[in-house]
Amino acid sequence: MPNTPKPPAGHAGPFAGLDLLSSAVVVVDDHLLIHYLNAGAENLFAVSHRRLIGAPLSQLLGEPAGLAAALDNALRRNWSYTGQDLKIARPNADPLHVDCTVSPAEAAGLRLLLEFRPIDAQLRVAREEQLLQQQQANRELIRNLAHEIKNPLGGIRGSAQLLERELADPQLREYTEVIIAEADRLQDLMNRLLTSHSMMRPNQLNIHDVLERVRRLILAEFPEIAIRRDYDTSLPELTADREQLIQAILNIARNAAQAMNGRGEIRLRTRVARQVTLAKRRFKLALELQVIDNGPGIPDEIRDKIFYPLVSGREGGSGLGLSLAQSFVEQHQGMIEVESRKGRTCFTILLPIIDRA
Repeated sequence: MPNTPKPPAGHAGPFAGLDLLSSAVVVVDDHLLIHYLNAGAENLFAVSHRRLIGAPLSQLLGEPAGLAAALDNALRRNWSYTGQDLKIARPNADPLHVDCTVSPAEAAGLRLLLEFRPIDAQLRVAREEQLLQQQQANRELIRNLAHEIKNPLGGIRGSAQLLERELADPQLREYTEVIIAEADRLQDLMNRLLTSHSMMRPNQLNIHDVLERVRRLILAEFPEIAIRRDYDTSLPELTADREQLIQAILNIARNAAQAMNGRGEIRLRTRVARQVTLAKRRFKLALELQVIDNGPGIPDEIRDKIFYPLVSGREGGSGLGLSLAQSFVEQHQGMIEVESRKGRTCFTILLPIIDRA
């Protein structure tokens, strides 16, 4: 039976120097019981070292793919190991992505020193680059598709109108009326696709005025939805196109309400984000706007494609709402991110706040 280490009085003793490191450090023994966490590890994993001293390492990290075998190999052969992009699941929180270096520890009763470096910032930059490329491809696809479909629609509608005048039988006219109605529906769809590329009309605005407008529209359409407001009223004004922002946020909120069949809770949350990189530019301040719902979550099969045009997880959906929202936000030099699991889906919009002074 291994000796269970006692919680230290503080971060003093032989490990004191490790508290000076910005990276997260965890020291374990032969049985992978935790003997020490530095301040960086407490901050990264949001835990207290007092509660985890003597606990198995799996209580802190869970079971990341490949890590258990690597640690076993390191113990048996006294080898070092470096793992990249380990995904650490956390209860009631989003997964944590880290790089991990395992080194043999040269101290009595201790075997391994694990050093963790969060890579969420790097992943965000890579994800943003991928989103920018996707948006460019989407814009070209939408523009070409809309023009190719829109041009013959006028001819189809005009021919149906001429044919309708020649038909005396009211029952036959019903068919031409269907043709005209469907042509009008497709024409409206194409106009919506092309509208996303229209010129912006930026003005100074208060984001909470925009959110209140969205809230009223959602409640009018879905009266049984509960909408909670969690606003940071100290946020400065934005320079943005009011109508585009309303439409972008409305599309996201409406998708959430539809996913919950008109019953559930949506939370509108605003905060300030500092030192944010958007569209390859560094901004001192940015708006972090979140639309959070407690619905069923996004289906796994479309989770990576929800911003593609014509992709919808709802029967009868056009698949344009989120694509248009992404396009509007991108025109504001911002970006949209989404995290989803059953019971919680969060769309985060980041928009730069530019100091006009």
